[in-house]
Amino acid sequence: MLDFAQARRTMVDCQVRTFDVVDHALLSVLEEVPRERFVPAGEEATAYSDRALTLARFADGTARVMLAPMVLARMVQALDIEPGSRILDVAGGTGYSSAVMERLGGEVVMVESDPALAERAKALLADLGCEVPVHVGPVAEGHAAGAPYDLILVNGAYEAVPDTLLAQLAEGGRLAAVDASEGAGRVVLFQRAGEAVGCRRLFDASAPVVEGLRRAPSFQF
Repeated sequence: MLDFAQARRTMVDCQVRTFDVVDHALLSVLEEVPRERFVPAGEEATAYSDRALTLARFADGTARVMLAPMVLARMVQALDIEPGSRILDVAGGTGYSSAVMERLGGEVVMVESDPALAERAKALLADLGCEVPVHVGPVAEGHAAGAPYDLILVNGAYEAVPDTLLAQLAEGGRLAAVDASEGAGRVVLFQRAGEAVGCRRLFDASAPVVEGLRRAPSFQF
């Protein structure tokens, strides 16, 4: 039987640390949270591979994934979570990213469009002692009732800038997502300053486009 504790240590040492993730609290949490519990049943052995894992596929051609460990870790590091940070976890799937951010001291709210994934996330998070409300609804719309948020994590990519989510950021708030608007994906970090929102590129990465964040089709002759 696979030693999952050892698999977590190997993931941290061989994937995450080597990808410029240096936050000691984050590294410790990644060694603690049992990623294998959040993957589809029967796929536990793949939980610590260095790739995104598909959790569900949808009729519109989009998919929900658990981001690759090193990509998620570096995105979370870029958000710079502080105890008490109000966080929206968008397209949270089965709740792994929510568990990681809650263990870092964040007050996490998760939104997921797929009811089955949301129910599994509720059960897993509760079993791990994580106090994370899980809301079912269109992920591209976020969760306005709980806004504003200090931090927003999008577990996937966008082709069209996620303006609805950006509008839910507090002053100084930050949003991390994969920008797929130009084809090749890259993680970007948005930050609100008054009415303006700035954006900077962080590193190359790929992820499926989240439903509702596709570019509107253009008319072609």
